[in-house]
Amino acid sequence: MSKGLPETRTDAAMSELVPEPRPKPAVPMKPISINPNLLGYIGIDTIIEQMRKKTMKTGFDFNIMVVGQSGLGKSTLVNTLFKSQVSRKASSWNREEKIPKTVEIKAIGHVIEEGGVKMKLTVIDTPGFGDQINNENCWEPIEKYINEQYEKFLKEEVNIARKKRIPDTRVHCCLYFISPTGHSLRPLDLEFMKHLSKVVNIIPVIAKADTMTLEEKSEFKQRVRKELEVNGIEFYPQKEFDEDLEDKTENDKIRQESMPFAVVGSDKEYQVNGKRVLGRKTPWGIIEVENLNHCEFALLRDFVIRTHLQDLKEVTHNIHYETYRAKRLNDNGGLPPGEGLLGIVLPPVPATPCPTAE
Repeated sequence: MSKGLPETRTDAAMSELVPEPRPKPAVPMKPISINPNLLGYIGIDTIIEQMRKKTMKTGFDFNIMVVGQSGLGKSTLVNTLFKSQVSRKASSWNREEKIPKTVEIKAIGHVIEEGGVKMKLTVIDTPGFGDQINNENCWEPIEKYINEQYEKFLKEEVNIARKKRIPDTRVHCCLYFISPTGHSLRPLDLEFMKHLSKVVNIIPVIAKADTMTLEEKSEFKQRVRKELEVNGIEFYPQKEFDEDLEDKTENDKIRQESMPFAVVGSDKEYQVNGKRVLGRKTPWGIIEVENLNHCEFALLRDFVIRTHLQDLKEVTHNIHYETYRAKRLNDNGGLPPGEGLLGIVLPPVPATPCPTAE
């Protein structure tokens, strides 16, 4: 019996030193020749799948603002863009009723789910921009709203015990609707984009493009691009934010050919060649919203949602918000908003840029 005890201890010690082999995770093995600096497969490439799973669980936010004159189809286009009634949330509204005019800046949130991915979409509708006789400084309420969202995010960010996930109400994208006059931009269009392009990603769109011929549309697009360039107005995607040659090549094509997108919106379906399509019915036929031969709505949708949505969010956070944050903290002596040197509450910085002190 005494001889068996040491042997038992040795077996136990050996079991501690040599753990039982665990099954390897089910990941595809890669040939060693892929990277001569590595001796075998590590699994770094699985980070993309990890990020995808996390995003699937948490979802993400996207906030889009629409600005333009009343009657240009802003709400209809957003409904068409997301294939749901997202620009108005009213139990009494149905597809057969006309969408009422906007009377105030109002953010309406919806949760859209597709393929297991959840997106909290917020549509910010604006007043009848430019509808008044005197439109002087009529962009100020919109600029104020955008800066207020930056301020909310900043206050949450500088809290000592801040939330694990800060609610993001910052405007990621502003669709600016240009009236299809076929002539030139209005002074109000230029003033708005000149002021707001510094604080938000502006994407100009020509509304109701079906009111122009193909030649008129092409000439108007070129004229708008030229006017924006002459007035030093940069729309999204901005040239200085191109990260590499691939981005520059892709974005140059968008800037030089697609912008501004000439679009038609409709949330009504019609039968065309045996298929149900979104479109507008006219005496001479159906204008198909998603047909590139009829309008550029599909290009706008792909641009905003399928190729540049994440970049819109990143430019908002890394450029526009950081610019606001740096100015805000600098004006406040590097302290959190609302606090002075001895705990004295300071007034908030005005939404519009302050004049430089002499």
